[in-house]
Formats: sequence, structure tokens, C-alpha cells
Amino acid sequence: MVEITEGCRLPVLRKNQVNEDEWPLAEILSVKDILGKKLYYVHYIDFNKRLDEWVTPDRLDIKKLQFPKKEAKTPMKDGLPGSRPSSPERDVVRESTLQPCCNGTTSIQRHLIPPQPGRKRKSCGGTDEDSQDSSDGIPSAPRMTGSLVSDRSHDDIVTRMKNIDCIELGRHRLKPWYFSPYPQELTSLLILYLCEFCLKYLKSLKCLQRHLTKCNLRHPPGNEIYRKGTISFFEIDGRKNKAYSQNLCLLAKYPFLFYVMTEYDSKGFHIVGYFSKEKESTEDYNVACILTLPPYQRRGYGKLLIEFSYELSKVEGKTGTPEKPLSDLGLLSYRSYWSQTILEILMDLKSENGERPQITINEISEITSVKKEDVISTLQYLNLINYYKGQYILTLSEDIVEGHERAMQKRHLRIDPKCLHFTPKDWSKRGKW
Repeated sequence: MVEITEGCRLPVLRKNQVNEDEWPLAEILSVKDILGKKLYYVHYIDFNKRLDEWVTPDRLDIKKLQFPKKEAKTPMKDGLPGSRPSSPERDVVRESTLQPCCNGTTSIQRHLIPPQPGRKRKSCGGTDEDSQDSSDGIPSAPRMTGSLVSDRSHDDIVTRMKNIDCIELGRHRLKPWYFSPYPQELTSLLILYLCEFCLKYLKSLKCLQRHLTKCNLRHPPGNEIYRKGTISFFEIDGRKNKAYSQNLCLLAKYPFLFYVMTEYDSKGFHIVGYFSKEKESTEDYNVACILTLPPYQRRGYGKLLIEFSYELSKVEGKTGTPEKPLSDLGLLSYRSYWSQTILEILMDLKSENGERPQITINEISEITSVKKEDVISTLQYLNLINYYKGQYILTLSEDIVEGHERAMQKRHLRIDPKCLHFTPKDWSKRGKW
């Protein structure tokens, strides 16, 4: 019998795959033997790493087995031997530019046209997220990774594999998507327990119960800068709150500032999700990493996190953009948010003196705090821009308008700027972060 080793590639039947006739190509990352039965950890080529899994031999198409090619020795990457690149992520954002609009001098006109027969209707959010069954599109599991940015780090073979089976956080149990650098001795546990308030990790339920008798924290440390109803946001400086920040980093990626969204009840402020940002970004990034925990997915919290990040940018007097390139779910989420936000502005335009309303790219960017490149790419994605007699005309069809109105009726959670109490800091004047 042919021995299947690490590095081999062959077609593998995915779990819950709809079309069983098409077996995607996968790479064997690891092999283990449990009671005489072999299991193979596979990465599906050109698929996101969150789909990686352990499979049994009956799901492997051995007839099409490809052995790893012998490669010349290459210098060690970051001092780690055995490193090799991971498969490319799909749906990485492609920034497109429309030069005449970028300078903000070309006005864009708006008028309504009837829907054209046979034309496929786009969702008003500008994404196909309904077909993806993801209303938020936010990665929804701890390090897992929680990042909207395509994960191109940790190419070493060890960090390419999920190492935590299950996490218990408060009343929820979560299935991780990706590798997380928890201590090695914890990776063999069936369940890793986290305190839902300070995020400290513990190896057993008994240890967690003992910890809860001593932990007095009932909300994230830092400043509460937003509260409306049961929703609150806390701003946390990683330098001042090191222990909490380090525990939060184990759920996702290491940043500088954290904005943690919580839901309040009689027991305290329960973490729903968060995003992080650099204290000072030369690229105008207003989000580095973002996460919505699984129990709160598909409830509008993802868009609420994104909306809050742009509300902070408005207070700062800046335009912002998420760190690029985006992951596949990140691209879905931001396209949906940008589309709804921009269409909301265009729908509110009023005609003056019987003429078509006009607005510039610069004006849309200033009103929304969405970077001009993102505004342009969104308009192009929605197919709204047409060139006519030397001008770019923005054409809103009735199906786009109707779709937008339906989506906004479902979007019940919104940020209220009046409830935001936030004072931007000039980090460039600080000698030490």
C-alpha cells in the first residue's frame, strides 16, 4: 500500500460537501495514528484555512496521489526551518481606481432608471452574502482568527494547523478556526476554559470556578466610550492593560488599541466582539483586526463594529480603511457596509432648481469617512458608474433602490453618534506608547 506522507497532495471529499462528484485538491499537513487508525490533517488548496480538518482514509482519492517535489534547500525563513508558503487566500480585495474622480473635481449625477429585464439583481448591500449565509460576514471564532485581513503570516508548518479543539467562554462553547499560540500543554485538552471578563485561560472547569471567586472584573478594563441600551464599547490601551490585552491577543492578533463591544445584563458586561487599530497608521488604517464571537453572528453586530470604527474616524477628522488585503469574509463584510452607507447618502440627495442632484467622490468620502479608493471601488462593484458626455454619471436603478430599502429595514442595530464620548489622542506627541 502506498504510504501517504506530509506534503502529499490528492483529492479529498470535504465534510458536508454538496456535490460529491467534485473532490477538491488538498495537501496533507500532518498524519497521526489513533488506536491503529490513521487520520490526516488536510488543507484544501485555494480555500481559506478555516476549512482545514482531520479526515479519515475513506475520504482520500489515493488513485490521484501526488508526491511532494524535491526542492533545493532555501534559507530559513525568520529562523524557522521547514517553512513553506501557505495556499493563497481567495477573494483578496483588488483596489481599482478611476482617476478623473479621485481628485474630487468631477461631479457625479444621480437619476433613476427602471429595472432592465434580464439583469441580475444585486443585493443592496453590494455583496452576495445572502448566498454565503453570512449577514455579517465577520469571521466568528477565536483565532479563528477574527481578522478581516488575509492571514499571510505564520507560514511554518506547525502554525498552519488548528491546535485547540474547543473553547468555553461564559455560557458559550466555540470551535476555533485557526492556530493560536496558547501554551503547548493546553493544546491536548478537550476544552480550554476562559474567564469571560478578564479572558484568562484555565485548564479545567474547577480551575475556572476557583478563579471566578477571585476575579472582580465585570467589564473590560479601560474607558467606556459608548453606551446605548445594553450595548457598550470600551477603549483599551494595550500598553496600560497588558494582561487583558495579551489574553485578547490569543483570541486574535496583536494590535495597539482595542475597542471591545459588550452586551450588558445583571451579571456584567459580556464580550460580543472587538476590533483593534494602530495608534498611528501611515496607511490610514482604522481597523487592523476584527472579531465577532460565534454566539453573536448573523445578528448585525459585525456591521455595528465596522460602523463604530468609521464613527471614530469621523471624530478624528480622518478618512479610514481596513488593513489590506482583506480576507474573503472581510471583503464581503466591507463591501456590504460600504454599499449600504454610500447608497444611503445618494438616496438622501435632493434636486435643486429641477436639476439632477450632484455630489463628488470627495464629498462622499468626507461625509462617510470612507477612503476615496473604497468609495470608487464600491461604486464600480455595484455597476453604478457610467461615462456620458465627458462626465461620470451615477445611475441608480429601481431594483437597486428597492433592494437597499429592504436591507436597511433589516438593519436594526445602528451606532448613535450622540452616545459616543470619545476624545482622539495625538499619539505622535507621546514619547512612549
